[in-house]
Amino acid sequence: MAKFQPGRSGNPGGRPKTITEVRDLARAKTAEAIEALAQIATAGESEAARVSAAVALLDRAWGKAPQAIAGPDGEGPVAVVSRIERVIVRPNQKPEDADG
Repeated sequence: MAKFQPGRSGNPGGRPKTITEVRDLARAKTAEAIEALAQIATAGESEAARVSAAVALLDRAWGKAPQAIAGPDGEGPVAVVSRIERVIVRPNQKPEDADG
């Protein structure tokens, strides 16, 4: 019998239980991990450790800050995407013909 059959899931047994169990164990330690990060952020031996712990806490509490997209000369995201489209999608089109 073939390992994979058309119309059948690639993993009919589902996700292995060990991954779920490990994730649940790690989640059970969330409070302790946050306390440890807070302790390092306030009383860590090195400035790098304190900053790293503080950033980790802020990222988890508020989410990571979105990374700005900027092109040459401070172009905004729309201009960057437009430039990428001109270079990749329409490489043979002259720049003055790009608008239509």
